[in-house]
Amino acid sequence: TMPQSYIWAPVCIIIFLQCSKVVTDTPVGSGLLLCQPAPRCGDHIYNPLEYCCDHHTILLLNRTRHCGPDCIFWPCLELCCPESFGPHKKFVVKLKVLGVKSRCFSSPISRNCP
Repeated sequence: TMPQSYIWAPVCIIIFLQCSKVVTDTPVGSGLLLCQPAPRCGDHIYNPLEYCCDHHTILLLNRTRHCGPDCIFWPCLELCCPESFGPHKKFVVKLKVLGVKSRCFSSPISRNCP
């Protein structure tokens, strides 16, 4: 006989895929929620434990970018914000606020970039 794990893995994947396509008319507070919509980035579904959606682009959570000439930040978790312009540009890294459309002017400062 086959071990049960070989039987349940495909069943769980099929249920997950079906649940990601289903839109229910059930009010949120009306009991047990069996299926939740899968996170989307534009037209694509992604796994939020491994990826994020940044400006309609799916990125790995550990992806980094440059903020100014000598500073690195994580675009899934932080924003690179210009603080001053001109010959001596200064950048600040700010935290993205979960569940809110984060903006440079309203997000909390994480650190200054040299």
